[in-house]
Amino acid sequence: MKLKQLAVCLTLFAATGLATAQDAGVVVQDGIEVKPLSRMRVLAPEEQVNEAARLQYTEMMSQAKEKGLLAPTSDPQLKRLRTIAQRIIPFTPRWNPVASKWDWQVNLIQADEVNAFCMPGGRIGFYTGILTKLQLTDDEAAAIMGHEIAHALREHGRERLAKSNVTALGARVGGALLSGIFGVDPNLTATAANGLGSMLVLKFSRDEEREADLVGLDISSRAGYDPRAGIALWRKMATLNQSAPMEILSTHPGGDTRIKDMEAHMNVLLPLYARAKKTTVAKLPAYKSTALN
Repeated sequence: MKLKQLAVCLTLFAATGLATAQDAGVVVQDGIEVKPLSRMRVLAPEEQVNEAARLQYTEMMSQAKEKGLLAPTSDPQLKRLRTIAQRIIPFTPRWNPVASKWDWQVNLIQADEVNAFCMPGGRIGFYTGILTKLQLTDDEAAAIMGHEIAHALREHGRERLAKSNVTALGARVGGALLSGIFGVDPNLTATAANGLGSMLVLKFSRDEEREADLVGLDISSRAGYDPRAGIALWRKMATLNQSAPMEILSTHPGGDTRIKDMEAHMNVLLPLYARAKKTTVAKLPAYKSTALN
């Protein structure tokens, strides 16, 4: 019986390892390095993910409207966000051709939360808190929107769902293997395996955030928004949030790490922005942000 368990576990781990190896390569597009879209996405079908996102987004907006929190179409901040989106969206298919068929939507929820998102299928939501508390310029709002859109373009949500399923299954089988062969308390092996699985998912998330930062600045730069706004944005974030968790235990890279990554790519991002503004990098004025109150 133990040999059969071992064979099953080795087969599972080999399959998981093969999928990881297949996804380990990189693609460089105009100086930005990204992973190929994961082959494991097939474990989370696109149609199901998009439909679930559509239903969730519709429910969120309906609840916000019922509570009087959904900004009307006449709201100046909503108009501003939709203008930014209209400029960015034409550049999204270069990172995922399917985006040209998405039913893009942009809405604003009147709440103090410092957050924004873009669900699969192009459904964007901003909270007024992120606009007011960070005193965002249009360039900074575009950096945030580009980042959130990039998550959807790179299908991070779909990939994370697939990998989470595989990680959870591997953790359970691995715990059973250790328990069956070595007689270790199943509760202890389950706890250890689940801990490892959680760390793996966190690693995936940090990698996704770095990729979304750069892809997001790529599309916003092409739309004529200054990529240096991304650096200013994270400096504001650091000022606003002085109690962030340690990076190793966070799903997001630390602000300093993000700023360094962005600075390292300004040599490819600034030319895109300069071209959109019909000028040269040398003639670009210094970026001017707004001070937090």
